[in-house]
Amino acid sequence: MAEHWPDAPEPLPAPVVDNHCHLDVGIRGGHRIEVAEALDRAAAVGVPRIVQVGCDLEGSRWAVEVAREFDAIVAAVALHPNEAPRLAEAGELDAALVEIDALASDPVVRAVGETGLDYFRTGPEGREAQHHSFRAHVRIAKKHGRALVIHDRDAHDDVLAILDDEGLPERTIFHCFSGDAAFAAACVERGAFLSFAGTVTFKNAPELRDALKVTPADRILVETDAPFLTPEPNRGRPNASFLVPFTLRNMAETRGDDLTTLCRQVEANTDRAFGGAWPRHTPINR
Repeated sequence: MAEHWPDAPEPLPAPVVDNHCHLDVGIRGGHRIEVAEALDRAAAVGVPRIVQVGCDLEGSRWAVEVAREFDAIVAAVALHPNEAPRLAEAGELDAALVEIDALASDPVVRAVGETGLDYFRTGPEGREAQHHSFRAHVRIAKKHGRALVIHDRDAHDDVLAILDDEGLPERTIFHCFSGDAAFAAACVERGAFLSFAGTVTFKNAPELRDALKVTPADRILVETDAPFLTPEPNRGRPNASFLVPFTLRNMAETRGDDLTTLCRQVEANTDRAFGGAWPRHTPINR
């Protein structure tokens, strides 16, 4: 592996799932890690399963293809909220949503997402398209019995308003949870799972740790959002699934939980959130 990748951490005492990863972004973005190697390195430290998440049509098609090839990977398909205004302006949003609907019917797809609202990168002029796309994704998730994976950036109130209006699917996940303790309580009250990424380890994110502390143990998930959001002590370097142990150890310390107990709880939560278990990867000695 190239020198810019961090060293592997000490393995976890029990396996967990990286429930949100973008292996295709790593490949396209120049920080290349082949899928087989990504699985080997992750499994070697106790992360033997991955959810590959699509953010546009190309990425969603790729997620389905890679999940068909590797049993330890399942797919999530969607149009990222920042894709919606661009597609709407080109007159292509509804056609793209039809394709997401079709992809969501594939058995390797466990979730519809990441969808939601992003008011950080998209201004008020793009909100109508984002709302339309988000509502469509909620309905697609319900239609196919898939989990709903939510991207929520600077849009907490509107995300909850749309969810309340549409009604949450049976299983809903707030990816890379970004709210405070009060917002965590509001999400949990609606039956959602909260997924914590490397951001929870950042020194400037005490509100995320407060949210983690008040989240019931049976609603906690862990993710990388790789190749983004690399946890401390490697913040600023490329992220990958094999770095999950840094985040989970920090989470256990923050909550005062036994690490093995938290690993087992997160693993069970992930299976519930994504509609059941799937095979674990066994690493190959290289």
